[in-house]
Amino acid sequence: MRFVLDVHVPDDAPAEEAVKELSRALRYWAGNLHHYPLAPGSGEKVYDSGYREIGRWTLTASPDPEAAG
Repeated sequence: MRFVLDVHVPDDAPAEEAVKELSRALRYWAGNLHHYPLAPGSGEKVYDSGYREIGRWTLTASPDPEAAG
């Protein structure tokens, strides 16, 4: 299984603000993972402190390691 977190950080966001928002998103969703089945297809939107959608996390199937070679 693979956990994917895709979050948009505006290019013009001050570094301190970007770190604050990313930290908040990681803490919030890490604390809520127990509400979701740990199975491919699970996922949810990610919001910033102003409740604006900034991304999404998803659980996907792991790639087949035999196919990579």
